[in-house]
Amino acid sequence: MRVLHTSDWHLGRAFHRVNMLGAQSDFIGHLVATVRERDVDVVVVSGDVYDRAVPPLAAVELFDDALHRLADLGVPTVMISGNHDSARRLGVGAGLIGRAGIHLRTAPAACGEPVVLADAHGDVAFYGLPYLEPALVKDEFGVARAGHEAVIGAAMDRVRADLATRAPGTRSVVLAHAFVTGGEASDSERDITVGGVAAVPSGVFDGVDYVALGHLHGSQAISERVRYSGSPLPYSFSESAHRKTMWLIDLGAAGEIGDAERIDCPVPRPLARVRGRLDTLLGDPDLARHEESWIEATLTDPVRPDDPMARLCERFPHTLSLVFDPERSPEDPDVSYAQRLKGRSDQEIAEDFVTHVRGAGPDVRERAVLEAAFDTVRTEDTLREVAR
Repeated sequence: MRVLHTSDWHLGRAFHRVNMLGAQSDFIGHLVATVRERDVDVVVVSGDVYDRAVPPLAAVELFDDALHRLADLGVPTVMISGNHDSARRLGVGAGLIGRAGIHLRTAPAACGEPVVLADAHGDVAFYGLPYLEPALVKDEFGVARAGHEAVIGAAMDRVRADLATRAPGTRSVVLAHAFVTGGEASDSERDITVGGVAAVPSGVFDGVDYVALGHLHGSQAISERVRYSGSPLPYSFSESAHRKTMWLIDLGAAGEIGDAERIDCPVPRPLARVRGRLDTLLGDPDLARHEESWIEATLTDPVRPDDPMARLCERFPHTLSLVFDPERSPEDPDVSYAQRLKGRSDQEIAEDFVTHVRGAGPDVRERAVLEAAFDTVRTEDTLREVAR
């Protein structure tokens, strides 16, 4: 069975000040053409269809167009909700839409209820694990502590239990929206650290033939059977080195992974990060290759130059982001606060503050209090998003 794996469309999202709806529409056209031209048997979409819980009307219209075009092909599609989606809104009409071959899986309680498709070698069961917010689903899965590994592990127990009841030789594919250990993140994924450690080990998915992951925006293989498709378009300059693709997976008769091919997606412009003093950036001939790229420029001038954006745009007309990082020695007292905090978690920053204020770091009990406080804030933010 030939599976086209994609995720993280983020319909409705802009790239800095650039409206990406046209590029997103081009991607949908490319997806449909790939399904038709490459004899795809099933499309899987592993979450973050929309960029926010209440998407703009234009994004909803584009999603509606995508559903119609996929249904017209007569090729089944299995789709889950991600942490950016409103699961309830995305799942409205799922029963009716399913009759057209578009199978929406947005309810955590249905993790063990697959979409079963068949080819010449027998059945393939597709299990949809939508984004599982630990604080919201721990009771559904009966876990004692609200953690990502615990709830995904419980959901996979349901998958394996259902698979054990099916005919011998039934192959299996799991769609999941999660941060799996070993994955390389970028700046454009929303934080999902509620419940402590966000990452879950890939071993939690043992027992199935292929795991189609969403959430991380870089296409990558955690293992032969566990892969992220990545987002089809860039949504931050941290993705400047990404090759935007979908996975075309051939699932063999015994569940083996045959060919695994990356299908390139159309991107409006390449991304480039340039760094240096303004005069150097304006005069460096080696940067000519970036003159039509979307640009993030980091200026290192010790003194901020006059009108830098306008001057940069004369050479790089698609400059979208301007960052100032003046050249200074490590001993300089003006080294920015942001630099000192770079790469540190909220928990680490809070613990450093406690140490600074009283001269001693927090003990085990105090660390637990800080962790609980951060989890509460993030959970409340999630609940407000869901309620919108």
